[in-house]
Amino acid sequence: MAELSAIQKNMLKEIAGYESIPEGAYNLRSDGTLAGRRTTANIDIQTKTDKPGIDIIIKPGTKNERVDIPVILTQTGLNDLVYNDFYIGEGADVLIVAGCGIHNAGGLKSEHDGIHAFHVGKNAKVKYVENHYGEGEGTGERILNPTTEIEIDEGGYMEMETSQIRGVDSTYRKTRAKLGDKAILVIKEKILTHGHQKATTDFVVDLNGVDSGAHVISRSVATEDSYQKYMSCVNGNNRCNGHTECDAILMDNGQVDAVPMVNAHTTEARLIHEAAIGKIAGEQLDKLMTLGLTEKEAEEEIVNGFLR
Repeated sequence: MAELSAIQKNMLKEIAGYESIPEGAYNLRSDGTLAGRRTTANIDIQTKTDKPGIDIIIKPGTKNERVDIPVILTQTGLNDLVYNDFYIGEGADVLIVAGCGIHNAGGLKSEHDGIHAFHVGKNAKVKYVENHYGEGEGTGERILNPTTEIEIDEGGYMEMETSQIRGVDSTYRKTRAKLGDKAILVIKEKILTHGHQKATTDFVVDLNGVDSGAHVISRSVATEDSYQKYMSCVNGNNRCNGHTECDAILMDNGQVDAVPMVNAHTTEARLIHEAAIGKIAGEQLDKLMTLGLTEKEAEEEIVNGFLR
């Protein structure tokens, strides 16, 4: 693989916490093409032959391994679309780190749309981390529209942590999940918007299996003139437990619409939904300011703690 540029290193640090490719399996996509790949004995990565994207195949029983699949865009005007399928074998326990960084220094729109499908095998466990980040002095928009499709077999577990760090002008985040018997899904979303940015979240979880469960939490901060919409729907189609929650902080002229919904299609479904939207409490600011912080510094501390 060619040496990474300073821009690429910075974006990798923002979306994945490192400046160079880590040990283990990885697939780096840069400006619409493959920039580097490594497979291991237990994790294979194959290029699709019918459409852009990759298949990540994790052998049954694989333990304590990690695969990284970052995407970087540095060309203005680029529209990048990929289809990535993950096959997590029975009894595996792995970490998958994804995310996209867009550096747009020009006047044209740059966009990445990733369609990710997860097939979580029986009694398998996967943690999926996805971070989105935008930067660049150009006037062109930075757009990210991730779609995540999840199927979890009996006894499987998936934890999904998604974050929109900053700099993304528009995003539509769509997730669809279907759970089998005793399958569990945990989703933790964090979003920060500013300027005139717009962010929409659209979650639908079908609890089809006996004793399946879902826990969906969104924490967001809308500042300046930005707008966010949170939509989530948990369908209890069997004996199950489901919970969806949205907590949002408004600052300046920020706006948030929250539509958490639960549908029980059997008397044995136990479902809860919650939503809380409001500004930072005055007593929180006062307490931090008595410690010597300015009002702006106090607001930053509260927001950072809320999104942590």
